[in-house]
Amino acid sequence: MNKLVERFLSYIAIDTQSDDESSQCPSTPGQIILGQKLKDELLTMGLCDVSLDENGYLMARLPANIEGAPAIGFISHMDTALDETATNVKAQIIENYSGGEIQLGQSGEKLSPAQYPFLTDLIGHDLITTDGTTLLGADDKAGIAEIFTALSYLIEHPQIPHGDICVGITPDEEIGRGANRFDVKKFGAQWAYTIDGGKVGELEYENFNAASATIICHGVSVHPGTAKDTLVNAMNIAAQFQLMMPQDETPETTEGREGFYHLTTIKPGIARSELHYILRDFEKDGMARRKAFMKKQVEALNKRLSKGHVEVVITDSYANMAEQITPHPHIVEIAKQAMHEVGIEPLITPIRGGTDGARLSYMGLPCPNIFTGGYNFHGIHECISINSMRQAVDVIVKIAQLTAQSTHKQRTIG
Repeated sequence: MNKLVERFLSYIAIDTQSDDESSQCPSTPGQIILGQKLKDELLTMGLCDVSLDENGYLMARLPANIEGAPAIGFISHMDTALDETATNVKAQIIENYSGGEIQLGQSGEKLSPAQYPFLTDLIGHDLITTDGTTLLGADDKAGIAEIFTALSYLIEHPQIPHGDICVGITPDEEIGRGANRFDVKKFGAQWAYTIDGGKVGELEYENFNAASATIICHGVSVHPGTAKDTLVNAMNIAAQFQLMMPQDETPETTEGREGFYHLTTIKPGIARSELHYILRDFEKDGMARRKAFMKKQVEALNKRLSKGHVEVVITDSYANMAEQITPHPHIVEIAKQAMHEVGIEPLITPIRGGTDGARLSYMGLPCPNIFTGGYNFHGIHECISINSMRQAVDVIVKIAQLTAQSTHKQRTIG
């Protein structure tokens, strides 16, 4: 398992932060650099059908060592989030964490149980944190390291039965493009699991329905010296619109199965200002209501304005994967049994977000999500438990084994 940590540290050393302003795929060159490294590693391990295409999609296959078992897959993404820099990541390892505050390098930042109560559950664990100046990249390079370590373990222990194990590493997941050019037929799995969750035990097969809304505020720009009765400041219009949005339906005021509206970015200007929102709801009807509400608010503001006007553009992002996974309960049951058999209590929770698996499920590849052992993704306080990473490896191996064994048992009984 030392190789697990070695892999992870080598992956986070490569800056793969995606870029939502880029039209390229992958959106940043670092993803191809990491992709080539991962490709070489898979070839060294002896996997078959290893390919890295020009868009940064990496696929490979570990051949079955038992006949008749279905091909299953494990998927992670190589890019990191935009929220904090991923350049020059300097991780630190806290061995046998004894509790209390953790100083993050010399940055002055710290991890405190007062702010992050989950730390009390990690006493005795070996932790990997940032130095307080970058994100860590556990989302989702931990998933890659765990999948690769599980593959290596299966290769080194041929007595463990398994069918074909398909591996997929995607680019640009953090900007919503990870499934855009994913070739499900080439991948070859009947179903798969994204290894892209958080705390130990997380098993998720339900996620938000997601959409984005751009509010475009049109004003009139003239010289301020002659602006009387002529200038219309689009930023003032934008401010009025934001004040019309419900303040108790935002990410910071909701939890569980509650949806929200989230103002993510503002592009200000006198003649034109834009407000960019994301809309989230677990129910189709709830999402329809949210879209209708945005349109209604635009209409209401336009009626109030004597000058200038507002328009809205709404785009669907992804849908709740539960609709595609619940008809195939064995996919979730195998993962639950795997966790039980390695001593983990499954935590069935809805994802307050999305994964590549959400879109892949609608592309014919049912794809629940499994934990990596990480916390505080997308920020400088990101950390991960090495102990939990090892448990993720155990779960991946056990899923492969149980899938083959259950298939063999059914065939024998039949």
